[in-house]
Order: sequence, then C-alpha cells, then structure tokens
Amino acid sequence: MRQTIIQFLDEQNGKRFSIHDLAHALNIHGSTDFKTLSKTVNVLEREAVIMPNKHNQYTLIKFTKHYTGTLDLKAKGFAFLKTDRDEDDDIYIPPHNVKDAMNKDRVLVHVSKSPKGFKKEGRVERVLERNYTHLLGTIIKRGDTHFLIPDDKGIRSDVIIRDKHLNGAKTHDKVRGKIINYNHKHTMLLKVTDVIGHMNEPGVDILSKILFYDVDPAFPSDVIEAAKQHQTLSDDYGNRRDLRDHMIFTIDGEDAKDYDDAVEIRRLENGNYELGVHIADVSHYVKENSALDKEAYARGTSIYLVDRVIPMIPEHLSNNLCSLMPSVDRFALSCVMEIDGEGRVKHHDIFESVINSKARMTYRDVNAILNGEQAMKEKYAFLESSIHHMAALADILRIQRTARGSLHFESNEPVITLDDAGRAKDVRLLERGESERIIEEFMLIANQTVAAQVDWMELPFIYRVHEAPKEEKLGKLLTMANALGFRVKGNKEITHQELQKLLKKVEDTASEKGINTMMLRSMQKAVYSEHNLGHFGLAFTHYTHFTSPIRRYPDLMVHRLLREYIINGNMSGDTVSHYRERMPSVAKESSERERSAINLERDVLDMKMAEYMSSRIGEVFEGHISSVTNFGIYVTLENGIEGLVHISELSDDYYIFNEDLLMLIGEHTNKIYRMGDIVNIKVESVNIPEGQTDFTIAKE
Repeated sequence: MRQTIIQFLDEQNGKRFSIHDLAHALNIHGSTDFKTLSKTVNVLEREAVIMPNKHNQYTLIKFTKHYTGTLDLKAKGFAFLKTDRDEDDDIYIPPHNVKDAMNKDRVLVHVSKSPKGFKKEGRVERVLERNYTHLLGTIIKRGDTHFLIPDDKGIRSDVIIRDKHLNGAKTHDKVRGKIINYNHKHTMLLKVTDVIGHMNEPGVDILSKILFYDVDPAFPSDVIEAAKQHQTLSDDYGNRRDLRDHMIFTIDGEDAKDYDDAVEIRRLENGNYELGVHIADVSHYVKENSALDKEAYARGTSIYLVDRVIPMIPEHLSNNLCSLMPSVDRFALSCVMEIDGEGRVKHHDIFESVINSKARMTYRDVNAILNGEQAMKEKYAFLESSIHHMAALADILRIQRTARGSLHFESNEPVITLDDAGRAKDVRLLERGESERIIEEFMLIANQTVAAQVDWMELPFIYRVHEAPKEEKLGKLLTMANALGFRVKGNKEITHQELQKLLKKVEDTASEKGINTMMLRSMQKAVYSEHNLGHFGLAFTHYTHFTSPIRRYPDLMVHRLLREYIINGNMSGDTVSHYRERMPSVAKESSERERSAINLERDVLDMKMAEYMSSRIGEVFEGHISSVTNFGIYVTLENGIEGLVHISELSDDYYIFNEDLLMLIGEHTNKIYRMGDIVNIKVESVNIPEGQTDFTIAKE
C-alpha cells in the first residue's frame, strides 16, 4: 500500500488528493482496505513523505515548499538544513526558527524565499528523529547540581547528571553519557557511562572527538591475537618473484611508520622507462571474513590525527610485518610498467613478489638531492640516478595527464605542532616539493593501470570514481568567472581543457583563490563504486585505489581481487557471483567510513587551530576571503586557519548577498566583499571544542 500511494502521487506531479480521492483513484473498496489506506497515509505524513494542506489533501513532499534533512546547528544559534533531496545549497534557518531542534536531528522544514537576498530560508516545523542517544562533554557543578556542558554546542538544553549517575566522574572531567530522559521541559537527564579524563589532561580533547565519532581507538583482543599469529615472514615464497636484489626503496613523510609503497625505475635500451610500484601484500595476512578482515572492513580506513594514528589493522602488521621497512624481506604485490616518452603504458605485469627495500627515503631527502644538496647526494649516491630518472618520468606523466585535461589543484595542508601539554604551539602549511609529486604520479599511473586491466576483463571490481560536475554548479562558476573578466567557452558542457585554461588564466591574480575554491566546490565528491564511471578530476577513464592496503579497505579488496583473477586465475562462476554481490556494500561502506574519517580529522585540526588562536584574541592578521555566504565571509590566514566574519559584524553598511557572483555588496556604499579579496581581520573569539574562530574586519 505504501509503495502504491507514493508511486501514484509521484505520477500526479503535485496534484493533491484527500484520503477519499486516493481511495477512489486506487480503486479501494471495503472498510478493511480503507482502514489500511488511512493508516498508511498517517504513517507517510508522520514520516514527512507526504504533506497535507489545510484541507487534508496530500501530495509528495517534493512538490511542496517543505524539506526534510539533517540540521547543522551553529553555536551562534542559526542553522543550516542539509536536505535529503539532491539540492545544491543548504537551507539557512535563523535562530528564532530553529525551535527545540538540536544539532544533527532529522527535521521537517518549511522554506520561503528570503526578502534579504538569501536563496532559501526556512523554519523547523517538527523534529522527525533525534540524533543523539549519548553525549560527550565536560562536567560542571552549579550549586548542588552537576551538569554536562556538551562538546556539541548545538545542544542547547540543560543536561543534568544526578549524583547516583556520576559513575565516579568529578567536576571538570570529560565524560560520555547515555541520555535517559530526552528534552523534557528543555532539560535532559544523563547517566555517565565513560570517564575520559580531566579536561586539561593532554590528549583528552582529541580522545573526546574520537569517541564523538564512535571510533574505538583500541582493537578487540581477538583481533590483536589474530595479528600476532603472524610473527615472521614465511620461508615459503611460493611462486613469488624474487626482487630482493632490485634497487627498490620507499619515499614517505618524516613521521610515516606504515610504508605501504616502494618504487624502482630503470631506463631500457629502447629509451622507455620500466617503473615498478611495489605495494605491501596485506591480503596475504588479512584473509577474507577473518577477524582481521571484519575489523578492517568496519574501520574502513586509518585515521591520521594531530597526536596519533588510529590504524585500520593492528600495528603488529601495519607498522611491522606488512610495512616495507628497509633492509628486511617483505611480501609485495607488484605492478611493473613499461612507459614510453609520451607517458603511455606499453606493457605491464601484475604479480606477487618478495622485496628488500634498499632505503627509507623521506620527501625532504629526495627534494634535497633534486635541489643539488651535496651532503645528501653523497649519502644516497647509490640512488641518485634512480631519483633523477624518477623525476624525469614524473614530468612526462604529469604533462601527459595535463594534456588529457586533468585538473591540478595545489593545496597545502596545515601542520600543527603540539607542546608537552598537548596544546597547539605552531600552525604552518606543509609545502609540497618535487618528491611528493613524483610519488603522486607513480601511484596514479599504477592505480589507473590496475583498473584498466580488470575493467577489460569485465569482472566485479571496486573503482574510485568522480562524476562530472552538475550543470547548475558549473553555471555558477562561469557566471562568477565572467563577472571577474575571465571568459570560458562552453555552456552546458565544458571541457576539461577549458577548465584548465581558466585555472591558468587566474594564476597569480587576485581572483586565483576565489576561482580555485569555486571550481573545487563545483566538483562532485569522489567515492567508491562497483561501476566504472571514470574520474572527472583526473580525466581518467579507469581508476581505482590499489596503493595503500595498510590504511584503506578498498585497496585491500582490490589486492584480493587481483590475486583471485590475475595471479590465481580464478574466474569461476561462484567467485564472480560472490564478488559481484559483495562489491556494492564494500563501495558504499568504504565511502561512508572515508567521509566520517575525513570529518574527524578535520574536526581535530579545527579544534587545535582554534586552540592556537585562543592566545591571539585581539591580534590583527592579513588573510584572503575563502568563502562568501549569506551570513558572512570566511577568511583564511597565511597558515591555513579559517575564521568567520559574521554579517552582523559588518556594521558599516547593510550588506546584500549576491548569490550568482558570491559577493556581499553594501547597500549604500557599494562596498564589495568577494572570494579572493585580501582583508585585515582581528581575532574576536574562539570556541575550541567546536573548532570555530570568529573574526571582525580590522579598523584601518
């Protein structure tokens, strides 16, 4: 009945029907069937799938001015609705229209056109589903009563903890607790389940974020024991190719401990390059459906935080037996490619191997050699020719990729240094050098080669896909570019090359950061899929993730598939059916775990950057406008820290938001704030747990 009603109303394109009209249209007769219809309509209305008007006539919610979605409630009281529909923009909800909804609740919102230039403004009509069953926060005491100050400032109710529910927690402890009475008269009752530690203990703030995302930093005992079953490398190499005498080495960051990729290169007599990309053979140890595999699948990815790494598989494997450490034998899955001077892969081979890395190189070491630093050249004289060959091949691959239309967005990630107390003492941008680009190109070509091989075989696989931008978002980019004086050819369909030209045109101009930001936002998110949909940003027709099985589950699955299909030659009907059935859930779960890990990593970075700025209240800095919204402007400083100048702080005029050009324009002064503009700001306030920094425009 449910599906029948939804399908019927969908076909009516917004026409409304009373229950009696529906009964007539659906040919429902008899009291029993009518009662079932009425109950189903009531359920659909309660779930906000259908909406009534004042005459109790129904249509699907998508034909109304109502939206459902998840509330993103800000500390200042306003919120945004992340809609369930495939909409481009979140809906702004002013503080007085949030009602009793809390952060991350699923809500029903009525939307109207704002008279102040906002695209859509809404009001919460009701909460459909509460998000929280547990809360994290800090215990305080007022009088004789203990309260929890939630880490999530979107929780605006008082949270009371009775003495019998403290579970040993004390004032100023960070805790996690179970909600035992939800939002009764704007209060909640909480029972402490976990005491994390005193709020000022080093690392407690980050541990709180980890638990907030429901991530367990420790492995179950059975998983640790399963990892310890693998004590040493097996003496039985089977059919593995012995590459231990090859000039293979790793290139990683200074702090890396899990070395999952190693490279080698040699120049062939025909002038081509032979590039070997050797990846840690994690699937040799982590068998499908084992305790290790189930835990890796549930985690999905390793998580890299400011003060720790939460690995996908236990450190006994990730930092030891699987890691391609120097001067020890290690099992690998190798992809060796012959690449010509045009960057084309002429031949390739994928096979099991045993390797012995000749050096643990860092990006800094390799950059020093390429920059001609004599001491480093002498130290690694046995690798110098390989490194220069690698740089030459990486240039060829990058030129070839650019010619195909691959989009290059250079972005430097903030790096935070902590003091002994675990507080942020320095924030700087990590500069990328030539060595980082070498490894990037080599991993890209290996991932592309592997994906093309399996796609040609027409077997179940997991791809890394990035679909083309949506028309509307590209349209906004073009409107903005044209307004800034940068013409782009094309209308509904814009080629990679035209987008490349735009990036080149704005290089080193005042508009560069704004156009780069806008183009990035016009792109869809890269995800995992069982279907080969190509990768728009890289301009690849085939792409997967093969090179990081220690830290990404999709890569581990790709290794497993390569072993079955190519190495073992197992393409039986049962095998193909098994993986065809499994791939959709692996792709979906891996994408979700990746998004959650990225959000956790970003939240910890934001928290520590806010902590760093907390000692700089009142100081003035120069920054560029990185985003313009209907509620203010975001300004990014030279070290990568971003803060909000709320529109209420722009007190010299009444500013109107121009959505097409992404500008705030003063009604009387015509003063303009737009992406890429340089401004001087003053640090006004910070909210450390929420990772929010607020700026004001500095007076001249």
